[in-house]
Amino acid sequence: MDSDVSVLLHCAAWRGLLESQVQAELSESFNRRTDPSLERHIGEVWTERVSKQPWLFNGCKFRLHSFCLLATSTPSSSRSPKHPHGTRSLPEDEEPEPRLTLRLGLTCYKDFLGTNWSNQAWQLRRLGEAEFGDPLALLAQPLGVGAILRTDDSQVVFIRRSQRVAEAGGLLDIPGGHPEPKLVCERLGRAVREEQITVDMMQQRPVVSELFASVCSEIRDEVNIPLSALREPVLMGVALNHTSAGRPSAEFYVSCSLTSDDVRRLYWKGGAEAHESTDIVFLSRREVLQLSRSSPLWLEMCPSAKGAVLLYQTVKPDEEEHSKCHDNQLIVSDDGSKL
Repeated sequence: MDSDVSVLLHCAAWRGLLESQVQAELSESFNRRTDPSLERHIGEVWTERVSKQPWLFNGCKFRLHSFCLLATSTPSSSRSPKHPHGTRSLPEDEEPEPRLTLRLGLTCYKDFLGTNWSNQAWQLRRLGEAEFGDPLALLAQPLGVGAILRTDDSQVVFIRRSQRVAEAGGLLDIPGGHPEPKLVCERLGRAVREEQITVDMMQQRPVVSELFASVCSEIRDEVNIPLSALREPVLMGVALNHTSAGRPSAEFYVSCSLTSDDVRRLYWKGGAEAHESTDIVFLSRREVLQLSRSSPLWLEMCPSAKGAVLLYQTVKPDEEEHSKCHDNQLIVSDDGSKL
């Protein structure tokens, strides 16, 4: 085990979930609980950070409160969502049963800095347990997203974080970021400022769509891969980053129609968020599946990458695709005849 990360939930029973198999339950009761002294602390932390980094922006984020994962007793061999290359078509008359419900409230970057990222985070966990019976009650718990991105030649993409970013500078990471409540509001025709956003402005299906779309947007912006080259994201599960008091991140598998050479060329041309990383690194599928705490490369990975790798190793969302490719390969003897 690695003390930096743990897996909150995984979808191995179905080899991952598609957007149609996930739903969101939205409620103000899923927001962070408040405490007068804590609110003063959050304000002080924010004022100090902005004085040093005036470009900081207090964006609204989704807060993961809890989840409900559908129990199943079906044998694993028949539970795959059958998403070769990350896509699946359903018959028009088939309504897929949601298998995962994410209970979401709202939070913001300011609250994250003053709770999860604060030097008082662990005291807040104890206080939350004592006052509300929930160690996470006073924490922001913003829900992030990340992607195990696999190229057409079975290479997994990692990027090396810039030393200028706020967290884990110089370490290997996966493409990732956050779904944006403001984008959900805009798609619903609501023009609002970040600080005006409330849960009752949301609808559950557009929220889930933003969750899945956001991971592709992050890949586009950080790796410079066009959205048209990305196949449908598959949710592997949620990992927790214990270097920020258990901050959650939804980790996806996304396959790409481009080769690793294509991706490398696009990366070095630079995308919208090229300043966040300094290099791109490719590992084969086998190398990623064999990574462990004893691997030298593991020590170079930031918690978000470790969490995604653990989920990839557990869920194996591309196992069926990999097996088919392997079965279709021609084995040829030294004299050129097929075996």
